[in-house]
Amino acid sequence: MPVSSPRVAVVGAGSSGIAATKALRARGIATTCFEKSDRVGGNWVFGNKNGMSAAYRGLHINTSRERMQFSDFPMPKSYPDFPHHTQIAEYFDAYVDKFEFRDAIRFETGVKRVERGGEKWRVALDSGDTETFDAVVVANGHHWDPRWPEPMFPGSFNGLVMHSHAYVDTKPFEDRNVLVVGMGNSAMDIAVEASAVAKTTFLSARRGVHILPKYLFGRPVDQLASSRRMPWFVKQKLLEGALRVAVGTMESYGLPKPDHRIGEAHPTVSGRILDRLAHGAVKPKPNIETLEGRRVRFVDGSVEAIDVIVYCTGYKVTFPFFDEALVSAKDNDLPLFRRVVKPELPGLYFVGLLQPLGAVMPIAEAQGRWIAKYVLGEYLAPPRAEMLADLDRERRAMFKRYVASKRHTMQVDFDEYLHALELEIQRGEARARLSRQSTKR
Repeated sequence: MPVSSPRVAVVGAGSSGIAATKALRARGIATTCFEKSDRVGGNWVFGNKNGMSAAYRGLHINTSRERMQFSDFPMPKSYPDFPHHTQIAEYFDAYVDKFEFRDAIRFETGVKRVERGGEKWRVALDSGDTETFDAVVVANGHHWDPRWPEPMFPGSFNGLVMHSHAYVDTKPFEDRNVLVVGMGNSAMDIAVEASAVAKTTFLSARRGVHILPKYLFGRPVDQLASSRRMPWFVKQKLLEGALRVAVGTMESYGLPKPDHRIGEAHPTVSGRILDRLAHGAVKPKPNIETLEGRRVRFVDGSVEAIDVIVYCTGYKVTFPFFDEALVSAKDNDLPLFRRVVKPELPGLYFVGLLQPLGAVMPIAEAQGRWIAKYVLGEYLAPPRAEMLADLDRERRAMFKRYVASKRHTMQVDFDEYLHALELEIQRGEARARLSRQSTKR
């Protein structure tokens, strides 16, 4: 890859794509960001033009403002600790304008194909044009391609069926019996909202989870035990103790007992669902056994009349612009060095393709700065064998810690990841200096 005047394409202008574009442009790198919609912000733009956003009318973030904001552009102090999606979308717009890189974004321009061509990358657009770049940064997100239950439950259902991705507001739930399937963040939000208008709201769980309130001891929960110097097992014990005192057991709310400890699955954060369960407004149910027309039979033998089923069963990690032989994430698993680099494909980078115990945005910002150093030759990667060994160690540690699931194929700890990335950048900068010195001799 040429060090002088590299050209870089960024796919997507969501929160990760704008972080990468800003980092690249700040270093003088010729960068073009392709965005299918007419606005920046991706998933946080309610009803966005490309139809890919999963935002619903009542959505608020479940990571706190201070942990979500970019390092050099704080969110307004007038925002609440957990802002509404409209405020987050406004924040991303303001970020782009503050750092003056809106001209780098081509709106309503989809990427149809990305292919390797020698040492370059060819990017074919929906318009029919094709452009050539020295590097491509993939930031197309991983919360837009709905994943349905696999396999689907036996039987058939005659009522309304939707995935949480299609959920907008509670209108379809009015005076109906609603079954929400899943125990993630979207499931909690939708069950709570449904309970305000539905005749009855049921929440079906395949396995138990630890539900964290948004506040503990008067502070946002994600700001507790956040020091990177604190070993994980210490953080885990602190959180377990705090949750036991503040919330009690999940079983006391009628939910199944989790088969894992806190931090061994992606966190479910809700300040409202436990209240709704305690008041009987949301009724817990075990996993579905069979669908029987307008009735649903559960594995405990109980049967309920149901009008609407909402599957909150996550998303598939897909890249429609890549040939699957080149890049694909079978079972949502795409091994990457430091969650950014595919060692066998130089010049290809991924941003925000992870699930942190915390917010993605500051991590995407750090990844973008790393990629800028990579592209400019200021960072030199270790030999491929070392990258693969490092990648393998990281994956083994991840799979050992987290519950085996398609939901846990790219988990990272927010503070630990950022610290480890910082150390790797320092090592790579030292390698680059040594390489330049040896070349001059």
